Amino acid sequence: MKHGVIVRVGVWLLALSACAAAWAIELNGFTLDGAAIPAREILPGGPPRDGIPAIDRPVFVPAARARHLRPEDRVLGVVRGTIARAYPIAILNWHEVVNDRFGDEAVAVTFCPLCGTGMAFAARAAGRDLVFGVSGLLYQSDVLLYDRQTESLWSQIMAQAVTGPMKGQRLQFLPTAHTTWADWRARYPDGEVLSPDTGHRRDYARDPYAGYRDGAELIFPVNVEDKRLHPKEQVIGVALGGEHKAYPFSALARDGRQTLEDRVGGQPIRLEFDPQARTGRVLDADGRELPSLIAFWFAWLAFHPDTALYEAK
Repeated sequence: MKHGVIVRVGVWLLALSACAAAWAIELNGFTLDGAAIPAREILPGGPPRDGIPAIDRPVFVPAARARHLRPEDRVLGVVRGTIARAYPIAILNWHEVVNDRFGDEAVAVTFCPLCGTGMAFAARAAGRDLVFGVSGLLYQSDVLLYDRQTESLWSQIMAQAVTGPMKGQRLQFLPTAHTTWADWRARYPDGEVLSPDTGHRRDYARDPYAGYRDGAELIFPVNVEDKRLHPKEQVIGVALGGEHKAYPFSALARDGRQTLEDRVGGQPIRLEFDPQARTGRVLDADGRELPSLIAFWFAWLAFHPDTALYEAK
């Protein structure tokens, strides 16, 4: 009888191990085996797949007719050719992805509220246009997108597919402004802005992450910490020539300079910082804008642990 109990316990443990293994390689309906990142570090964020709905049919209004924005409201701005569009953070907080088109070009505009990262991508990989959704999963506290064509998972900050048929494919990170509505409208008075007519019922006047940006606490764990800065200090992150460097807003403000000359990855850059709009951009030696990322310090560090850090003189 004792032997029978041992056998039954052994069978139960084997079944439990099998369930644990199955859970470890599948979350929210996505298979994680063979992932390019540690599968155990992919965490459920709470909502199920598409529980945060992407905007697939965005509606825009001319900037001059926009009545749903105040001058100080934050937006992501994207320019492709002659088209300039702004995407209010108040809307992106609830949706995280806008599948858009600039003429014939597919563009995915993404925002991760937990990392403060707004990134626009040319939504084309492996010779096909992709449409993205929100997986409900996170890696290093950053949103994992998925493409609906192959159901591969994509890391936003890495700009790379980490599971599925697209694993290893990269997206082209487009210059993306993270600034105030007043600043963007002054730059592009004839531009367009995303309408709150999204097809979804959300209270865009309410910030679902109110208070999160001010505290030092993180909701989800990351692998690397560095207490030289507040975890949610905003930085401008630059990646060039295999090197990474972060420029904290606080250091740039202390410097009192709105233009900074530097070198990253052996390449000369010019960083332009606007303390009033709390934004900045990075240009190359020929004055062309380079993709740079405004992010919380903890998020930039989690993906670039070898980053250099600019300090005010």
